[in-house]
Amino acid sequence: MNQPPPQVITRFLTFTQLLSSTPRGARLARLLCVSQLRSWDAPHDVTERAEIVVAELAANAVLHGRLPGRSFRLTLVFDAPAGRLRIDVTDARGDRDPQPRPATAASSDTALHTNGRGLALVAAIADHWETLPHPPSGKTVRAELVGPAREAPDEIQPTRLITR
Repeated sequence: MNQPPPQVITRFLTFTQLLSSTPRGARLARLLCVSQLRSWDAPHDVTERAEIVVAELAANAVLHGRLPGRSFRLTLVFDAPAGRLRIDVTDARGDRDPQPRPATAASSDTALHTNGRGLALVAAIADHWETLPHPPSGKTVRAELVGPAREAPDEIQPTRLITR
């Protein structure tokens, strides 16, 4: 009774990568995100929005979440049938919770405030975002993007061999 082992079919596609907490690491996170989503055939709208969100969250991880000698982690979880993408950027600084700058502060005194708009941009682009503790000392900033749901592919019919 040789039966093949049952196959686990998951609807989630996952990608994770540790990156150096440098500007080069932040840039690489953005490029890897776009490359991975294209390889998964993600909708163009989701890919474009994800590129911006990953760029902002990775830049924040490098600028505000960096500890010497510690990397940050990019994780993408894509639910293709639902068109839902979860982006997690985990850094080493759990003591610094990100706070978006209020729109009034972002628009006034442009010369003095050249940063602080990234999370406001993430909040505007993402369908949902939050900060989660990442023990022992880090945090994860999670953003979710929802695109158009895909139709489930029809069942593949077995090929029949026609003999005459």
